[in-house]
Amino acid sequence: MSGSDSGAGNRPLDFSTFVLSLGTSALVQLGEAPAPGGQEFERDLEGARQTIDILAMLDNKTRGNLSEQEASLLRNLLTDLRLRVVRAGK
Repeated sequence: MSGSDSGAGNRPLDFSTFVLSLGTSALVQLGEAPAPGGQEFERDLEGARQTIDILAMLDNKTRGNLSEQEASLLRNLLTDLRLRVVRAGK
């Protein structure tokens, strides 16, 4: 596998795919998406918060270096996930 192959259908890994992968991980941790392979997974709010913190760090560290589409994806994903974690904590 070359450095640009993700292994999933041999699609190249780009920033948007990476961000969406982290977002999916947060959704699984929140119990709002099935775990990979359909395995049983216990909700992990702290893990979801940490994944969201990683996305926020990426947002801060990449600000000004992303395309408008990438920046919008990251901002919208963060907003959505933050709302979901607040709802899950109630």
